[in-house]
Amino acid sequence: MADEMVVRAQRFINTTYPNMLGIPPLEENGRTSWTVMYALTRALQLEIGISSLSDNFGPTTLNTLKSKYPVLNAGTVPSANFARIIQSALYCKGYDGGEIDGKYNARVAASIGRLMSDMGVQGSFPDSGSLYPKVFKGLLNMDPYVVVSGGSASIRSIQQWINGRYISRADFYIVACDGNHSRTMAAAMLYAVQYELGMADGVANGVFGPGTQAGLKDHTLSIGSTGTWPQLFSAAMILNQRPGVAFSGSFDSSLSSATSAFQDFAKLPVTGRGDFSTWASLLVSYGDQSRSGEACDGVTTITAARAAALKAQGIKYVGRYLLNPSTTSLPEKEIQPGELKTIADNGLRCFPIYQTYGRDADGFKYPAGAADGLAAVNAAQRHGFKNGARIFFAVDFDAYDYEVTDSILPYFKGVEDAMALSGNPYRIGVYGPRNVCIRVSEAGHATASFVSDMSSGFSGNYGYPLPPNWAYDQIVTKTVGSGSGSINIDIDIASGRDTGENSFNPSVLDSADTAFDGAYYPALRSDTSSYMRSIGFPDEDSNRIFTHSECLETIMSHDELITDLSHTFSMRKALIQTSAYWEMRHYDAVDLTVDAAVVYYHTGVGGGVISPVRDSSTGIAQISGEVGIRAWNHCIAKGFVTGTTLDPAKDADIWTMWHRVNQDNAYAVRTVSLIHLWDAGGKPGGKNPPAGETVMRPMSLGYTQSEIFQVLRRYQGWGDEAEEHATKRMGLYQLFEKYNGLSRM
Repeated sequence: MADEMVVRAQRFINTTYPNMLGIPPLEENGRTSWTVMYALTRALQLEIGISSLSDNFGPTTLNTLKSKYPVLNAGTVPSANFARIIQSALYCKGYDGGEIDGKYNARVAASIGRLMSDMGVQGSFPDSGSLYPKVFKGLLNMDPYVVVSGGSASIRSIQQWINGRYISRADFYIVACDGNHSRTMAAAMLYAVQYELGMADGVANGVFGPGTQAGLKDHTLSIGSTGTWPQLFSAAMILNQRPGVAFSGSFDSSLSSATSAFQDFAKLPVTGRGDFSTWASLLVSYGDQSRSGEACDGVTTITAARAAALKAQGIKYVGRYLLNPSTTSLPEKEIQPGELKTIADNGLRCFPIYQTYGRDADGFKYPAGAADGLAAVNAAQRHGFKNGARIFFAVDFDAYDYEVTDSILPYFKGVEDAMALSGNPYRIGVYGPRNVCIRVSEAGHATASFVSDMSSGFSGNYGYPLPPNWAYDQIVTKTVGSGSGSINIDIDIASGRDTGENSFNPSVLDSADTAFDGAYYPALRSDTSSYMRSIGFPDEDSNRIFTHSECLETIMSHDELITDLSHTFSMRKALIQTSAYWEMRHYDAVDLTVDAAVVYYHTGVGGGVISPVRDSSTGIAQISGEVGIRAWNHCIAKGFVTGTTLDPAKDADIWTMWHRVNQDNAYAVRTVSLIHLWDAGGKPGGKNPPAGETVMRPMSLGYTQSEIFQVLRRYQGWGDEAEEHATKRMGLYQLFEKYNGLSRM
């Protein structure tokens, strides 16, 4: 809802600083936002003589303000516009700013007093009605100083206490008092600890470094401890959402009991005291990195010698990857043949991790989750994981909360649906920052969390508690063992909620495709139908020519040919099946109309609907004459096939190829495989790719997920749509591969 006084504040900026360099005009919509606060900050900078304007109320702005106007009130405010900036900011923060009339009057002074009280700093300055530089900095941001939705009064009291106690320190700035833990509050707690340890301004830096750690080791708390240290400890407990803790300066039996409960939850030694390991776990996500963990994860093959080194380290559970999306780095990242047997034979247990190439939010949407869920099932079964194992799906980047909402949760819904489509052979876990793990689990998409706590600076770790369902807590990287047993691993604390696997089925890796077992056809038809419906393709669609059943029956009727092509080109049948089915499924009335225009162009037959068209994508695999010619020419030149090359510049040759892929389904299916070979070969001579395509390694049954994605994407071309469709086709590929895999057994 628009606020009339905020509208007046926006209008003040627009009329007072029209077209001023560095202050863009504001939309006069009556809504407070960072954009408005940035404009007010820039206006302040102009008023105090700063020529290089910035959105940031940084050291230059603060120090200039301290130097020129250390105290602002009715007697010291330098100009009417200066006062209007203060009045406008007050309204944007929800306080009475007078009439934005340029007067620092009693109403403004009273509001400044209420603001300082809400911040917890009213007693830290001589005059509660005057505005001081650090308070001004807090005024010109979007931090709330009252409890907001989801906030608690106890956390707000901590925020106010910490503001009031440390506001005079040079590098400490007022934190929000909204009752919610945050990254800023977590950093403020570290500053507070350092200040209480006696660190000087400029030495205290909010980093959990050696000096801070050494100091905390000298401040173990037990029943009877009183003063500021118990206050900080109880504050840290509350910020970590430990129940039944009061913010207090006394370490009493109640706090000791709560401490024991936290220690048990975090798998720390249960002492009931505020010792270093407990302090560390409360203050930083990775906690005490000198701890010994019973679990690890890594990208190196577990040999017998390495297994012995891990056991000597106290390791019981080993996390290994189901797939390696890269062909150029970390060659041992994926579980290697025979490795799971080695793990089991040496008394260790393995928990599987699924990670491809999702290093930002763009890699996480529902279709990607559905594809990855199916791929993970296929990979787990190939490696020999038995039903009931838990696969941890990785979110290996610092996902902001809105990205969790917009991308990560839909992704995991896709994983969950794919797992259900596969008959729920495996349980779903989540690997990632704390916030990701908490939200995915609360949404019901995961049953356990593998927490990337080693990345303490992630926004999703800073200020969030350890997830209630944590299974593994990743805290430090180290090398253990020596000689042939040396191995670099991430040390993980294990909670016991997941214990990995120590019994496996025989693995089946990279075996050749065989004829499709017709007994699986009903299940394939049902699963592909369910998947296509989940991405917006009903079984029958008035906008498209062919039904789901017609498309699948057409493709599977060529199984003998597709099997032969797979053997000839070392190409997974699923690649050919996916591209042909996908294109046939998209065939619509517009395609028929354009096809008629092509026939008219070359034969003079028909016409009258649209202008003649020389070439178009046609047939069940939507192949144009030019694409078919270029793919065949490429494969003839490479010796993959024999035949006569054609010239895409000649109408007669375009018509020859177009007519064959339009009329001969078997020829179209064969051409699909040749297009894939052409795609892998760099696809020279296409329709002006932005920067061309790189040559991939030769076609292989062992293509990685990223290589399969690239081949599917290149079939369609370049750009966002091709990327989007390839992501969706990956799920279809995994379904074909699932049933081809069953047929291979």
